[in-house]
Amino acid sequence: MSDPLVQRLRPFGTSVFAEMTQRALEFDAVNLGQGFPDTDGPSQMREIAAQGLRDGLNQYAPARGLPDLRQAVAEHQDHWYGIPLDPATQVLVTVGATEAIAASLIALVEPGEEVLLVEPSYDSYGAAVAMAGGVRRTVQLSFPDLELHLDAMRAAVTGRTRALVLNTPHNPTGKVFSREELEGIAAIAQEHDLLVVADEVYEHLVFDGRRHTPIATLPGMFERTLTISSVGKTFSLTGWKTGWVSGPAHLVDAVAAVKQFLTFVGVTHVQPAVAHGLRMPDDFFTGFAAQLQAKRDLLAAALAEVDVPVSPCGGSYFVIADLAGHGVDDAVDFCRRMPEELGLVGVPVSVFCDDPGPVRSLVRFAFCKQDEVLREAARRLRGLGRA
Repeated sequence: MSDPLVQRLRPFGTSVFAEMTQRALEFDAVNLGQGFPDTDGPSQMREIAAQGLRDGLNQYAPARGLPDLRQAVAEHQDHWYGIPLDPATQVLVTVGATEAIAASLIALVEPGEEVLLVEPSYDSYGAAVAMAGGVRRTVQLSFPDLELHLDAMRAAVTGRTRALVLNTPHNPTGKVFSREELEGIAAIAQEHDLLVVADEVYEHLVFDGRRHTPIATLPGMFERTLTISSVGKTFSLTGWKTGWVSGPAHLVDAVAAVKQFLTFVGVTHVQPAVAHGLRMPDDFFTGFAAQLQAKRDLLAAALAEVDVPVSPCGGSYFVIADLAGHGVDDAVDFCRRMPEELGLVGVPVSVFCDDPGPVRSLVRFAFCKQDEVLREAARRLRGLGRA
């Protein structure tokens, strides 16, 4: 047996993030590849989690999560977006957003049914569709403006399409979908009776006065939408791997039926701390977004200094840089050379796409790092200007 892995998962080998992180270590490069912060989250949350260990929260939590965390999720959705939820039936705690996405698609998609993705798309989406036995269909954002062509999305829907995955703010591009775009997507979902899996892990990381609009708040959409978020990005606690799914009870029930046979329950002792975080004052959330906006501006300015344009970034951790002007027509090869040649790590956008053609010169850089790290990255980027 040459390869025991099932055929449908063979395209999903070792992730580019693991490869680029290894090369960062090998060449002592500044790692702007993987989207994780290099500082810890709020001290109050960390202390509550530690106290949970000391207080005996070391056994299984209830299957759907501790009641206080489910209540906090419901309060958060109502406070920020006016979405009323029953924490007992409409909220499920998961092991991060990645599990929430996979469990949702496994629960809702029959083998052979299609799932529509917006490309570039976070790499776990395609793998989750494959695990469900589904068929991936895609519609691409256009570069450099990141426009979503709704006619193309509508044309991609067939009689076999069951669901679409929507990610806003968007990884890897930083796009924040406008209300008009969301209304267009909602119209397509209702016309074709599609379910929507809404990945909103960057919901509080929006810039330049924008506001995050959950698609579940649009008329007729709550009934067909599962909304997913997590502690990792909002609170800089990616290692806690605690997320949640919310939505109509019958859809959450379906996800819970799958989740119980994946991880059974989430990590118990961090859940009170996550509940505390979700109840923090509004200025914590807006203040953190302002800090990240400044980091975005620092990195974008450094790229501009070496004549590298970036696509609009309205939120998230990432900017997309176009290196075509520096002779890059294969960003995969360039990103493999960059740690040694420039002492810097990025990720080729083509790894997020079925069709790499339109994005061959594009590189994603993460700016969720300390300012001194970004300034060092800026210094190293000057090597592009000498190339």
